[in-house]
Amino acid sequence: MGSIIILLILAGIVWFWLDSIKTKELASQAAAKVCISMGVQFLDQTVSLEHLKTARNAQGRLSLFRLYQFEFSTRGDKRYQGKVKVLGQQLLQIQLNKPEGLIIDDHRNNAE
Repeated sequence: MGSIIILLILAGIVWFWLDSIKTKELASQAAAKVCISMGVQFLDQTVSLEHLKTARNAQGRLSLFRLYQFEFSTRGDKRYQGKVKVLGQQLLQIQLNKPEGLIIDDHRNNAE
């Protein structure tokens, strides 16, 4: 009985690790796409997890909410912060804190 519990715990850890890799890649690709569309340089090695918690999705199911931060540059000399919000594997929002002001790309309204 003890070995089954250990296997279940290990399976949960492996699932979480693989899910985290997949979600970070989703956030990174989405941030890069928005940066290209805004005409700024995405600094791809800067994507990092800032916050992790559980939350309910639109169907009421418990999911993991992740907030990633990244950096981008407007002219190559200064770095600015951006954020990507992901619930489960659904991209919710991307924010770019440009010098001219905050730009928000809300993907909840763009969902098909």
